[in-house]
Amino acid sequence: MKSRFAPSPTGYLHIGGARTALFAWLWAKKTSSKFLLRIEDTDKERSTQTSVDAILDGMEWLGLDYDEGPIYQSDRTERYNEVINELLLNGKAYYCDCSKERLEKMRENQIANKEKPKYDGCCRDKALKNGVIRFLNPDDGLVVFHDFVKGEVRIANSELDDLIISRTDGSPTYNLTVVVDDHDMEIDCVIRGDDHINNTPKQINLYKAMGWPLPEFAHVPMILGSDGSRLSKRHGALNLLAYRDEGFLPEALLNYIVRLGWSNGDQEIFSVQEMIDLFELKNINNSPASFNQEKLEWINQSYIKSTEINNLVENLKWHLNNLNINLDNGPNIYELAESLRERSGSLVDMAQSCVMFYCDFDTFDSVQANKVFNTNSPPILEDLVANLNSIDSWTAENIHSVIKIICEGHDIGFGKVGQPFRLALSGNGKSGSIDISAQFVGKERTLARLEKAIDWINSNS
Repeated sequence: MKSRFAPSPTGYLHIGGARTALFAWLWAKKTSSKFLLRIEDTDKERSTQTSVDAILDGMEWLGLDYDEGPIYQSDRTERYNEVINELLLNGKAYYCDCSKERLEKMRENQIANKEKPKYDGCCRDKALKNGVIRFLNPDDGLVVFHDFVKGEVRIANSELDDLIISRTDGSPTYNLTVVVDDHDMEIDCVIRGDDHINNTPKQINLYKAMGWPLPEFAHVPMILGSDGSRLSKRHGALNLLAYRDEGFLPEALLNYIVRLGWSNGDQEIFSVQEMIDLFELKNINNSPASFNQEKLEWINQSYIKSTEINNLVENLKWHLNNLNINLDNGPNIYELAESLRERSGSLVDMAQSCVMFYCDFDTFDSVQANKVFNTNSPPILEDLVANLNSIDSWTAENIHSVIKIICEGHDIGFGKVGQPFRLALSGNGKSGSIDISAQFVGKERTLARLEKAIDWINSNS
């Protein structure tokens, strides 16, 4: 058995498309079936290589591996023409040369008469040899099919159009190509957005005209913004890879989008394996789901705190590379990431927190320096240098003991030592626990930065 994801490369892979891909992928994994990726690129004017690359990169980042593909519709033109010619030969399709003006006038009259706008069959019996090619839709009877999400769907054939299956330039249209592809590629379950459900009865009639078996269908409701309107840029990033850029773990995004319209009781956090084990098409909600950025961020933070450290670092490295951080010039990244995960809201936050441990700085943040450094700071920092220099085992515990000794020696609180120490160590005053931070910065670097802070104060006093 097979399922498929068949995006059109006319834009980036977005949240809705990613959820459709995830549902199809989960169905394939759950049923021990194959998952196929097909690129529907017959719209030559709107399809771009940039969009193709974004789809492939997005699928790879999410870990939605496919057993077959990517298959490109643009490589299958001969096959589509073969089917179109068979429909013509069997009297199930015909040429139409109706002008654009005639079709517009026809539509206006139908609307004025409160009729459903559709082609009136003007060219059905003309035996034309050129123009567009239309499928001869049955006039009588019903199209009835079961949808995993919508239940039973019934449409009268009288409501359907003689849809165009080939344009005047000979290029096939979506409704024709998708039927041919799903048949030839032996797709058993078509999982797609419910914006396609009006096409399904037309496609079923094409299946029947060719004498082909029908696949099963599951039409997934759209995703809305938090305000109930169609999801757009103002609700969050539309380009899937923007979430990678913003520091989301792919597993966290998968967890979030699987819950957009699907549930397993009140469970919120799922491993990928749990998604596979628990997924059922019948549990997809028939109502549109609402996108919530805050919920996504909460799930991402949960994953950063709990995900396996090797996986966390592997995703973190992409962001570290963007910051040109050389991991050979600092502490063990796995140990550092373990210490940072509890206070990191995203991988971007974590990467920014890593900078001070691998990159030295020339000066201090002026606002923080003028606020924290004062005439009382040099003696404190000098004592830190002297006492820290004597430490043989450079650990957070021993560093903390030194800070405590200096606090007692100067009869001051921890903050009076910790604040100038933190600024000297980080350059901007942003770091976690000062003793742990100093441990990861390293003894040599810590002492050098304390000396730099003393010089800065003396030269600016």
